[in-house]
Amino acid sequence: MDYNWNWGVFWGSAPGETSSYLYWLITGTSWTLATTLVAFILAFLIGGLIGTLRTTTLRPVVWLCNLYTEVFRNIPLLVQMFICFFVVPELLPISLGDYLKQDLPYPSFFSAVVALTLFTSAKLSELFKAGIESVAEGQRGAALALGLRPTQMYLQVLLPQAIRVVFPPLTSEALNTLKNSSVALTIGLMELTAQARNVSEYSFNTFEAFTAATVIYVVISLLVTFVMGHIERSLTIRGATR
Repeated sequence: MDYNWNWGVFWGSAPGETSSYLYWLITGTSWTLATTLVAFILAFLIGGLIGTLRTTTLRPVVWLCNLYTEVFRNIPLLVQMFICFFVVPELLPISLGDYLKQDLPYPSFFSAVVALTLFTSAKLSELFKAGIESVAEGQRGAALALGLRPTQMYLQVLLPQAIRVVFPPLTSEALNTLKNSSVALTIGLMELTAQARNVSEYSFNTFEAFTAATVIYVVISLLVTFVMGHIERSLTIRGATR
């Protein structure tokens, strides 16, 4: 089958629209980047806190953090997005529910960020837990013997070493967050994949639309890998052994 490629389609616009198809892809990319960046930063902070608390001796806290991790890690992201967008507003008081559904700016973006944060933070908590537990047990005892409080021990001794250990898999999770953001199209967020589908449906240039989206995803992924790799190298301590 012969296919006539038409890359000039991106400079055209849909019937009745003033913006070009290229502009659609650009706005979709901006929503993808915003969703990914906000969700990953929040997931990093929450996942780091949850993972750290799971290594403490406070059994009720450990149990609750384990429950958080298992629940949000094992519920599919698509289900979590549907719950955040469709179910949660109906369970809240009427005024608050109406605000989330009608008055909140960009409710689909808000729901996507919340769901993606919960899902990713549960996975990151496992990384932080493993990273802290990989630090030699003697360092924990030495820190306490020097008179450091538990909080100081974590902030000054355990976490700095754990972050260096878990940073390589953090890069993979950052890329996973970028790819998982495409699920948000199911709740109406016009991110990159959704806009590529729109271009395909309006112009019938399916291959061009999704090829462009693929190239954009690859470029963003390479940039994320480059930046994370640079940060990882800056965290490396010369001569240090694990």
